[in-house]
Amino acid sequence: MTSIKVKLRLSTVVGREGTIYYQIIHGRRVRQLTTMYHVRVEEWNEKRSSISLPASDPERLRVVTAIREGIRGDVDRMTRIAGRLQNSGAEYTVDDLVEAFRTYAVTYSVFNYMSAVIRRLVKNGKVRTSETYRAALASFRRFRNGADIMLDGLDSDMMEDYEAWLQKRGVRPNTTSFYARILRAVYNRAVDEGAIEDRRPFRRVYTGVDKTVKRALTLKTVRRIKALDLSLSPELDYARDMFMMSFMLRGMSFIDMSFLRKKDLRNGHIFYRRRKTGQLLSVEWTREMQMILDKYPGNDSDYLLPIIRCNGQCERNVYRNMAGRINSNLKCVARLAGVEIPLTLYVARHSWASVARNKGIPVSVISEGMGHDSETTTRIYLASLDTSVVDKANSLIIASL
Repeated sequence: MTSIKVKLRLSTVVGREGTIYYQIIHGRRVRQLTTMYHVRVEEWNEKRSSISLPASDPERLRVVTAIREGIRGDVDRMTRIAGRLQNSGAEYTVDDLVEAFRTYAVTYSVFNYMSAVIRRLVKNGKVRTSETYRAALASFRRFRNGADIMLDGLDSDMMEDYEAWLQKRGVRPNTTSFYARILRAVYNRAVDEGAIEDRRPFRRVYTGVDKTVKRALTLKTVRRIKALDLSLSPELDYARDMFMMSFMLRGMSFIDMSFLRKKDLRNGHIFYRRRKTGQLLSVEWTREMQMILDKYPGNDSDYLLPIIRCNGQCERNVYRNMAGRINSNLKCVARLAGVEIPLTLYVARHSWASVARNKGIPVSVISEGMGHDSETTTRIYLASLDTSVVDKANSLIIASL
């Protein structure tokens, strides 16, 4: 039988706050575990061994309420750990219980646990996924002002506060949902490990995906971009070339383009695996692609395209920096071509899919060309790419009124 009591150790200095500690008794042995919580003497109820909330000071009320919640979480956590040790059937001491509690407090805080998940993703080669987890962690850390919290301390109120915090900063709903889904995935991992009980903290926040207006260009517009004379602007010329290369490579994502190797081009085809899905794809190498490549000689790296030009550097950083520069320059290209939508490398992928569909190419073929796992993914991808057909039908209906 384990007993856990909350006590206050008074300060030897008059007027200074006392320190909360836990008295843990098991097997007739007693251990004291000092906490980081400090309260005033008048805020401590000795008879109930609990904190009394101040009524007159709103700021102090907030601090003391947080301390009380922290203590409650610690006691609940230690009780669950003691229960697991008891149910294991093995003998354990009060020292084992304290050590398990300390280890748990380090392992299953949000910041520490999420960082461990990120390291595991990197180790398993899921670098892109690790980057999205890192972005979500950085966002949540800012929301918390750097104050870590235990995973089992997450609740629906906090998640609603986090959602509202993001919204006030102009973060779009899909991004807000994206961060929430990542936090939920981390939380569920800890639940699956049996480390915490599922309190469903994400039940009141949005974790869906809004349909967005797809950024696709018509074939006529793509031709206009291709025909621009950018010979006096090498940076814009390069950005346009990479956009066209992505389009001609069946909307190949920029990360896949960046990491194509020279050895991947053989027998008139490029053979590569999609970084996102691992699917093996083959794309015919055409004269138009070679013409773009010939504009950029002197590439001594192992990579095919003039994106990562040196071996031994941090290739991923080079890829990210190049993507940012290209997308920035594409904004200027868009203005010169009279394109109204924000032009990015990803628009090339959307545009290839849209043009293919408008050419009557079956969804199954588009799906294979884009390297999607299923036609369902492609249909979602194609949804609302081009509303012109619907708009024309609506015009006919209105005209008949």
